[in-house]
Amino acid sequence: MSIRTILVDDERLAIKGLEMRLEAYSDVEIIDRCANGREAIKSIKTHKPDLVFLDIQMPGFDGFSVIGALADIDPPMFVMVTAYNEYAVKAFEARAIDYLMKPVEEDRLADTMARIRRSLAERSAAREKQKLQDLLEEVAPEAAEQFAEQASTSSDDESRYEKLLNIKDRGQIFRVDVENIERIDAAGDYMCIYTGDNTLILRETMKDLEKRLDPRIFQRVHRSTIVNLDQVREVKPHTNGESFLVLTSGAQVKVSRSYREVIARFL
Repeated sequence: MSIRTILVDDERLAIKGLEMRLEAYSDVEIIDRCANGREAIKSIKTHKPDLVFLDIQMPGFDGFSVIGALADIDPPMFVMVTAYNEYAVKAFEARAIDYLMKPVEEDRLADTMARIRRSLAERSAAREKQKLQDLLEEVAPEAAEQFAEQASTSSDDESRYEKLLNIKDRGQIFRVDVENIERIDAAGDYMCIYTGDNTLILRETMKDLEKRLDPRIFQRVHRSTIVNLDQVREVKPHTNGESFLVLTSGAQVKVSRSYREVIARFL
């Protein structure tokens, strides 16, 4: 399935550069290019794209004005693109799926595209679920009611926990997919978030952070350490009832005796 995409920027070279970067993604289909906000609003309403790379600073209608003008339709996913990092928080408040700095880096774009594909897959699954619900209501109303109740319970459980963490570190806003977090170490009121290739500092207590993470995936293995169980590749027994978890990155995390029940999940 192609990702129908519109590029919006008042700088022709910026559009060309992004276009060249996107050539590496065979599932991205660029269906239009817009040089200002007014063109973008008209094009988005006409073509109904899946994705829009949207420049923030443009004469007349800026990027945020474009998003505001589309409140009456089912909006596409927006990736905000700018040369200035002070708009990061506002971009996420506008429900942008990501925020890219010019010139767009290959690695950063790869992360964005992975996030976009996951989001599209979730939307597709939701549409299929609704189609099944509609069909059941026609042929088996009682089954439809039971299906809707089960789907609602499952959705509530999933939506209760964070899928993305916005972390302000070193003057930048990092948007981290929770599933990419490998482990979390506490240092007072600060959390060290490890994603395998990066370490970020979040000002929050471990108790509060635990409430935001799905306990089926994130488990405390030490008084000051939380581990993503999906990132565990090996369990190494140690002395005195302790163990080490070997993670995807190769890092080893000690499981203290107080948290031995975590190990039972792998046995």
